[in-house]
Amino acid sequence: MVSAVTVITTTDRISAVLAHVPDPEIPAVSVLDLGIVRDVSETRVLITPTYTGCPATLAIEQSIRQALDANGYANVAIETTLSPPWSTDWISDAGREKLRAYGIAPPPKGASASALKNNQAAECPQCGSSNTEELSRFGSTPCKALWRCKACLEPFDRFKCH
Repeated sequence: MVSAVTVITTTDRISAVLAHVPDPEIPAVSVLDLGIVRDVSETRVLITPTYTGCPATLAIEQSIRQALDANGYANVAIETTLSPPWSTDWISDAGREKLRAYGIAPPPKGASASALKNNQAAECPQCGSSNTEELSRFGSTPCKALWRCKACLEPFDRFKCH
């Protein structure tokens, strides 16, 4: 009987390190969960902030650098690219669930910005109701909007779709 051999690459080990680097504004999700990490190789980590001018970009880079250095990957470069721009479609399924558990409504996968601008209802992360309304395009951070559930009356943030 032949047993399967699992090969763990350097890229896999670096990704495992990054899976424990929290987003500075939403510590319940990692930079991998949010799709901020675009690519991982043996020589570099490519990141894209959630939007151009995101004030957390420097903190994200510093957290990634510290994690890489602490795990023996000081020679791995960190590069930032803005093209193509980050999309909420890059949030992993696990990341979407972590956001919901944290009280933030992620947009549905594949949702277009125009659908959200046309007041497509958000699902309340507290009670699951779709009887919700946007209160303000400006939430706790620039990448989120403030919503309220009409069923349980709780306010919540929703990621802006882009």
